[in-house]
Amino acid sequence: MSEIVVYELDKPVAARSAPGTSSGAERRVRRVHAAPTAPGEPTATGPRTLCGRDTFAMETAHWKPSEHPGGPWYPAEHAAVVCPDCDAVMET
Repeated sequence: MSEIVVYELDKPVAARSAPGTSSGAERRVRRVHAAPTAPGEPTATGPRTLCGRDTFAMETAHWKPSEHPGGPWYPAEHAAVVCPDCDAVMET
């Protein structure tokens, strides 16, 4: 089974910007999940994460575990917010 890393994001928060720069909304990663690929669509995320959450409103990460052999399945900068249930499934 092939997995895709997805981000559960917080609601948008107004980003502070310096004068003369455009302001936008910043969305912080709340939790990092793993999800199987959709049946017949190897680049699309399946409907549920490995812990059972709906992936509809989640953002697909550019991180691909297969490109980092020997490393964790998630991006190191988000290690503090990895879903423990997804992590347990990925470690088996």
